[in-house]
Amino acid sequence: MDKSNRNLLLEEIMKEYGDELVRLAYSYVKDADIAKDITQNSFVKCYKKLDSFRGDSKIKTWLYRITINECKDHLKSWNHKKVQVLDYIQENTKSQLPSAETTVLKEAKNQQIKNIVLSLPKKYREVIHLYYFESLNIEEVAEVTDLAVNTVKTRLRRAKQRLKIKLEEADVYER
Repeated sequence: MDKSNRNLLLEEIMKEYGDELVRLAYSYVKDADIAKDITQNSFVKCYKKLDSFRGDSKIKTWLYRITINECKDHLKSWNHKKVQVLDYIQENTKSQLPSAETTVLKEAKNQQIKNIVLSLPKKYREVIHLYYFESLNIEEVAEVTDLAVNTVKTRLRRAKQRLKIKLEEADVYER
């Protein structure tokens, strides 16, 4: 079958069975947009395999089989499972989410703490960042900075002392 005939045949198939396939897909995935995407994928597969359609069954039956397989593939996909988990988490944490005011205040406080850390001398800021923000252990910090382990420990201790004073002055430190 030449390309123009395939295009015409596909256009007829889409007009005749498009709505039915969307409804079929929707009955599996329960989401209108995803059902439309699946139907579109089904038509793409139909177009690619049109030459190999033997006519053992009706074209409608063949399209249903393609669409059902697409739905099953979607339901087995990692993306679908991830979306389900995220939806579940969102539904069950809505009541536990902080208010917008609380979020803004917390972000402002975090920014103030970051600014105070950034105001430390480089040698202290460096070890604080690597240890707390990059979650490196003392030995790893020593290796990255090319310092002795005891030097890293001393700088961390002194940096924490300076931070405590600056945070108390800024009234950010939680006691």
